[in-house]
Amino acid sequence: MFSGLIESVGQLAAVQNTGDPHARTLTVEAPFAASLDLGESVSVNGVCLTVTAQTDRSFQVECTPTTLAITTLGGLPVPHLVNLERSVTPSTRLGGHWVQGHIDTQGKVEAVTPEGEARHITFSYPPEFRGLIVPFGSITVDGVSLTVVSAEPGRFQVTLIPYTQSHTTLGALAPGSVVNLEFDVLGKYVQQLLDPYAGQEKRPTVQ
Repeated sequence: MFSGLIESVGQLAAVQNTGDPHARTLTVEAPFAASLDLGESVSVNGVCLTVTAQTDRSFQVECTPTTLAITTLGGLPVPHLVNLERSVTPSTRLGGHWVQGHIDTQGKVEAVTPEGEARHITFSYPPEFRGLIVPFGSITVDGVSLTVVSAEPGRFQVTLIPYTQSHTTLGALAPGSVVNLEFDVLGKYVQQLLDPYAGQEKRPTVQ
């Protein structure tokens, strides 16, 4: 579990094929690499991955075919900057929201609109997820916990403050950039619970 508050920006240093032709091993350079334990979870651009090897300067993770198909990790060039966060602990302040690191889909930057030092970023996304985005709700973009400023079917907007721009990779987003999206897990559970009743007429209460 993560909070969506990026701990540091690292660099994707290498991508290697594994025994599975559809899987990949990623080597990521990170300031906290030396403190990682094998088997530990790390969020890389919002994707929860397991540390399989580490040195003082870098760590390795393996991406399954599913991960490569759903997320942007399969298409990142080398080198490439990535957002990194280690999993939360019971004593961690939860300043963002509950983030699982399970990417739902990809989004694309449609527009970047400056306003003073802030930037309004408009993203498009598959419209079938429209029920999981609400104004002033939470969303995770490349691992960063953000507040939805406005939303409509297939499109939503967030605002990046200067700190977020300088301490994550989101400050470099431009029209056409593709990002990983994770919707609020609470919304996903509510939608699943209500789906069986969607479209049903309200029945009178039996006394």
